[in-house]
Amino acid sequence: MSLTVYLNGQYLPYEQAAIPIEDRAFLFADGIYEVIRVYQGRPFRMAQHMARLKRSAREIGLPEPDCGQLEQVCQELLTRNQLSEATIYIEISRGAYDPRTHAFPKGEVRPTVLVLARAFKPHPDLNLAGAKAITVPDQRWARCDIKSVSLLPNVLAKQKAAEAGAYEAIFVRDGFAIEGSSSNLMAVLDGTIRTYPLCNYILGGVTREAVLELARELGYPVREEGIPVADLFRCSEVWVTSTTSEVMPIVEIDGRPVGDGRPGPVALALYRAFMERV
Repeated sequence: MSLTVYLNGQYLPYEQAAIPIEDRAFLFADGIYEVIRVYQGRPFRMAQHMARLKRSAREIGLPEPDCGQLEQVCQELLTRNQLSEATIYIEISRGAYDPRTHAFPKGEVRPTVLVLARAFKPHPDLNLAGAKAITVPDQRWARCDIKSVSLLPNVLAKQKAAEAGAYEAIFVRDGFAIEGSSSNLMAVLDGTIRTYPLCNYILGGVTREAVLELARELGYPVREEGIPVADLFRCSEVWVTSTTSEVMPIVEIDGRPVGDGRPGPVALALYRAFMERV
């Protein structure tokens, strides 16, 4: 069965969906996106994802997306593609204009709106066993809070991780471990869960928010405060959170074990609580 996608108001077979060569997402990375996890046919925290999408649009001067319509599109794609465990990808660009110019096009903005829904295979064995990570310098721009399609530094960092046989690359900025190339970072340091505070240098993750809520419900002390990279190996536990990673314990960083080299009790408790919640 051919995958059905949504593009600019139409449901199309994947093979027939086409975007103009001068689309600004292709030429300038002038666009935003969201990735939503679907559990048993139900999108997780759709409202929070839509709120973040609207914020990203506002921050780059795009018209506010019709989130009610997008939610209907997501449900329709899940139905048409017969998906239960899945991810939904939404991308909105500033559209295609002739000629190519850096400044915003004059007149009415005609965004390109793309929605894809694909089957997703969870990896619970890895969540329970733990994964490896490396550290890399943070070479991204200073507006990481916008979920922009401008992801080349993230791609290069993830490739370095792949070449090192690691699951994730942890960005280091000004002496602090910030977040992963496609995830948020958390750790237990001196008995307290630490994670970098919301600001322009990290993306406010929907899963990050859910896990912090669970941590507080379970009675763990939480401080939204940076983790000095010099203290990273004093942490008894480290994990990353994201839509597709959920709660992923990190048991080795740069070839050195974290704690005793196994997933710790806090990360495992949060993973199990998260899966119960979803």
